[in-house]
Amino acid sequence: MPPFRLIAGYVCLVGLPLLILLTIVKSPGTFVHPALVVLQPAAEAAPGSRPVVSGSFLLVLQVIVILSATRIAGAAARGMGQPQVIGEMVAGIMLGPSVAGWLFPALSAAVFPASSLGQLEVLSQLGLVVFMFLVGVSLDTSKLREHCHAAVLTSHVSIVMPLVFGAALASLLYPSLAGRGVDFPAFALFMGTAMSITAFPVLARILSERKLLRSRAGTLAIACAAVDDVTGWCILAYITALIRASRSVVPMQLTVAGSLLFAAVMIFVVRPFLRRFEGLFEREAAGDRVLVPVVLFLLASSLTTEFLGIHLLFGSFLAGAVMPKTERTLSYLQGRLEPFCLSVLMPLFFAFTGLRTNLGLLRDSAMWQVFGLIVAVAVAGKLGGATIAARLAGFGWRDSAAVGSLLNTRGLMELVILNIGLEVGILTPALYTLMVMMAILTTFMTAPLLHWLRPPSLVPVRVRYEENEPAAGPVPG
Repeated sequence: MPPFRLIAGYVCLVGLPLLILLTIVKSPGTFVHPALVVLQPAAEAAPGSRPVVSGSFLLVLQVIVILSATRIAGAAARGMGQPQVIGEMVAGIMLGPSVAGWLFPALSAAVFPASSLGQLEVLSQLGLVVFMFLVGVSLDTSKLREHCHAAVLTSHVSIVMPLVFGAALASLLYPSLAGRGVDFPAFALFMGTAMSITAFPVLARILSERKLLRSRAGTLAIACAAVDDVTGWCILAYITALIRASRSVVPMQLTVAGSLLFAAVMIFVVRPFLRRFEGLFEREAAGDRVLVPVVLFLLASSLTTEFLGIHLLFGSFLAGAVMPKTERTLSYLQGRLEPFCLSVLMPLFFAFTGLRTNLGLLRDSAMWQVFGLIVAVAVAGKLGGATIAARLAGFGWRDSAAVGSLLNTRGLMELVILNIGLEVGILTPALYTLMVMMAILTTFMTAPLLHWLRPPSLVPVRVRYEENEPAAGPVPG
């Protein structure tokens, strides 16, 4: 691609939007639309009655119900040509107050009483910690070397455009749907980050099922998704630290300085140190003697970021990112951690997310108008921005649209971010519900769009691959 065209595209699609984003964040009142009136929904119902059975019995019963429901829904999603994670996400919502609580209120209150959800939350958090470690393990920065110019332009546009669109949308939603006591800059950045995230594992799964992992558009999408997720998590770490600073005993200065120091130590000290132990993964006899130290390492990293005032998940992701990337290491870690995490622990997270999602909060027609606006902004910023950037980078329109469709996949990663937003008080329950629905819809759109596009130029990239190249990371579904 001509350098002038690349520079011009970068200035127009990255530089100018960043200036707009800065203007939005610093001038919250400028973009408030006085005609948009959204009533604040009532708070959720009071906790249900106390369980009449032991906590252990109830927890095991909940796990049985959740795994059965997600398994059936996942199989149904696969039958419709969708990733299994779509069915599991929908099953989680159906087990919550939106469906089961509405159709069978007494049974729902007996199986999922509010007083018992603490145990389920602990298990779901444990699943998330392991999952984010696997996402970090699967992160392959070498993909950025392929289609370097296209990857740089497309990945930056697919981050900046949704950030700007999300911040502009936040100007409309802030008066009525932001969490109590949240400053507008934090709310605007969070909404932009939520719009810019891509579900790297789900994207990899879709590409693998359609045999597009080595295609031109598939390679570009994988590279951009990796950059998007790392950037999004960095922004989210800053927002989380900002929100928690007012409630934490850890000073903000210590949080920022400690986080930067911890990241530097992990990248420049721990990562080279771990490479010395790559040989241990080559020995099958090592067995669980390697697994336990790895688990202790990821848990210690998680506790460090939690202590610094960010979140457990940032530490587990960073622990996975610094692990050796040899084929044997990936195979060892994914073979021992991934099956139980994705098949058992993550469905518990979907169910816990569903129990927090209540469509009954959206009775007002204005709320459904807001939902339509959220979906439009999400698709325009991510799919539209990535498509235009890929086209300017020299891809054909069909390939560009395929890249945009793939990067528009939000899936599980979006739910992780939204749960953090609800936990730290950025989102109200109503806005959380709207964003969860947006995540499901935009993920559902990907497979039909790819089937419709069928880009004729999606052919294997002419680069050398090893015969036994490992699969691309944790792939729920």
